[in-house]
Amino acid sequence: MSTNPYYGQEGHGPYELIGIGNLELEEGGNIPDCQLAVATHGTLNAAKDNAILVPTWYSGTSKIMEQVYIGNGRALDPAKYFIIVVNQIGNGLSTSPNNSGGAQAGPTFPKVRIGDDVRAQHKLLTEKYGLKSLALVVGGSMGAQQTYEWAVRYPDFVKRAAPIAGTAKNTEHDFVFTETLSEAITSDPGFNGGKYGSPADVADGLKRHAKLWTVMGWSTDFFREGRHKVLGFDSMQAFVDTFMTGYFAPMDPNDLLAMAWKWQRGDVSRNTGGDLASALGRIKAKTYVMPISHDMFFPPSDCEVEQRLIPGSQFRPLKSICGHLGLFGVDPELLAQLDANLNELLAAPVS
Repeated sequence: MSTNPYYGQEGHGPYELIGIGNLELEEGGNIPDCQLAVATHGTLNAAKDNAILVPTWYSGTSKIMEQVYIGNGRALDPAKYFIIVVNQIGNGLSTSPNNSGGAQAGPTFPKVRIGDDVRAQHKLLTEKYGLKSLALVVGGSMGAQQTYEWAVRYPDFVKRAAPIAGTAKNTEHDFVFTETLSEAITSDPGFNGGKYGSPADVADGLKRHAKLWTVMGWSTDFFREGRHKVLGFDSMQAFVDTFMTGYFAPMDPNDLLAMAWKWQRGDVSRNTGGDLASALGRIKAKTYVMPISHDMFFPPSDCEVEQRLIPGSQFRPLKSICGHLGLFGVDPELLAQLDANLNELLAAPVS
């Protein structure tokens, strides 16, 4: 079991670890004592109908969701809603390779799918908070994958859904690219089959990983227009070395690989024997599909194909040259568009 100081209350809190007991996994096996790291904002009302779920994305934790998306006067306003941010399994805070012991420690951590996360979250929400519905599920990237899974798996539970910069079924193109992200880590000799001493042993692999994220996470327009310089970096090299590498360097490589494996295989059609149209056709939630205009991981065209299969849904692309990593909150205009869409969605009547 790792004692990586990166994953702690000081940097990512406050959050509460809540045990949901044994979690049987779709790939076989189980997590005997599954712990979910949960951050809540606001108060659950007497009717228990003001709850919003925010699942996390790859590498992200509940802290960035709090910092970028939640606040008084925002669409996700804790004065109005009870906002529950659940860290996905494998992200370093909830049960993960880095904090598991025995047969599930490090590289022997079991394979976890998006559906496992959503079933775990459903157990948490129903047993811990007594919820029978969610006013909204909203998430970006892998959070969008979980949002779609929620809307398909529990169509009567989810009243509104807002998947941002993500797809219901991962594409073959994105699968291959995510494979290169993983190989950047595993090809480092210091990785040692996942039996490294600390992330510092895999520093070269994590830097390659960060470079690939730089290439695909931000758009070419982002760099051509000098947005990295607006953020305070005088060159591309400084941006890669300081911002991108600095972001990934302290993270546990096995955690990143566990999330990447899950991301690659996100697919709501597993609920309907591989029929994507049938799966998305089950959604009853009022749904706004919100890709980011310059996203190279989940381009709007991929998202629109799926949106057309969701009854009564709307296609609401967010315009930003930041690309996928506009999710980090560096573009105020993107956040303004997002809040406007979410405010409209939350005001829409639902049955």
